[in-house]
Parts: sequence; C-alpha cells; structure tokens
Amino acid sequence: MTLLPLDQLAALGGLFLAAFGAATILPFQSELVFAALQLQGDILLGWIIAFASVGNTLGAVVNYVLGRGIERYRDRRWFPASATQLDRAQGWYARYGVWTLLLSWAPLGDAFTVIAGIMRTPLWLFVLLVSLAKTGRYIALAWAIGLGTG
Repeated sequence: MTLLPLDQLAALGGLFLAAFGAATILPFQSELVFAALQLQGDILLGWIIAFASVGNTLGAVVNYVLGRGIERYRDRRWFPASATQLDRAQGWYARYGVWTLLLSWAPLGDAFTVIAGIMRTPLWLFVLLVSLAKTGRYIALAWAIGLGTG
C-alpha cells in the first residue's frame, strides 16, 4: 500500500474541510477546490472524489444532529421557523420522506438534512442516501470538468 505524499494529503485535507463546511449551514463552497485539484492532475481522481464525498457527507451529519436537538426550542422567539412552518415541513417530509435526501447535494439540500434529523430518520438510512447523493454529485462534477478540459 502506497501512502500519499504529504503535499497531496494536505491538499486533500483542505478539500475535505471545504466539502465539510459546504454541507453545513456555513457559507462554504467546495467546487473550486475540487476543480483545482482535478485540473492540477497530481492526485488520483478517486482520492479527490473520496475526500470530497466523505467530508460533504460528514458535514450533512452535523446538520442531522442539529435537527435532532433543535425542535425542543420551537417555542422560543429566536427559533428560525414558526410552529406552522415547522408543522408543514414535517408533514411534507412525512409524505415524501427520506427520498428527499437524494437532493441533499442541491442548493437547498441542507434544509433536507436538518429536517431528516427533526423527523428522526434512522442514521444508517440518512448516511446511505446522503452518501449516494453527495458522491454522485462529485462524480458528475469530475465528469463535467473532464469534458471541459478534453
């Protein structure tokens, strides 16, 4: 087994952190870091996709955990949604369910991951669906970048 050189590991660590932050409610973007590493061509594309996917999935787990604990504060003035909005979102999720997590890669996907926590979606199912969505997104991004360069 060959270990990655330190400079590549550091670059992948930066991508991991960017992808992690991008999946949380923080205003991060990972696509530029991903594209830069891919275009540089020094790191195997599989490593780039893996680090980005794992970081982005773990960031979504943070949202899930926030969702698990936030509902107890629904009656506070500072709560970001009214009781009616929260009830409507929960009803919507109850109707369409876990399949919305396949859209967790999309711009509003963070909301789906928080709602999944509120609705007590089983963690194993959450991680499975979000991992599929996030990895699929990075594979599609890699493909699009490859089209643009070749």
